Amino acid sequence: MGPRPTLTLVRGLPGSGKSTLAAQLAQQTGAIHLETDMYFVNAKGHYRFDAKKLSDAHEWCQQQTRQHLTQGFSVIVSNTFVCLWEMKVYQELAQQLNITIEIQVCRGEFGTVHNIDASVLANMKRKWEES
Repeated sequence: MGPRPTLTLVRGLPGSGKSTLAAQLAQQTGAIHLETDMYFVNAKGHYRFDAKKLSDAHEWCQQQTRQHLTQGFSVIVSNTFVCLWEMKVYQELAQQLNITIEIQVCRGEFGTVHNIDASVLANMKRKWEES
């Protein structure tokens, strides 16, 4: 049997480099990279965010994470995780599966690819909780 899977959470504000770091880590380690934004990418590869489906998107990401970890694959989840409680479901999953969890924080300011309104970003900055 191979090495035990691991779970890495990459958190940070929009435009901080989360997706880039997660993709690099996945390429280096062979882990599966997941993020809630992937739920909003259609079959043609176009991103179509729908705030009404955000809860479904988070649920999808959590289910995909559980599925891959239980199949023995390491997973990297990159999401904003602005509030610490947002990571709790992943921390509990790691505990249930007895796997190592690592949290990495991105603090870059590269500009968001999703054209997030400045007021939304400012609100996220105000709510940010250090881990």
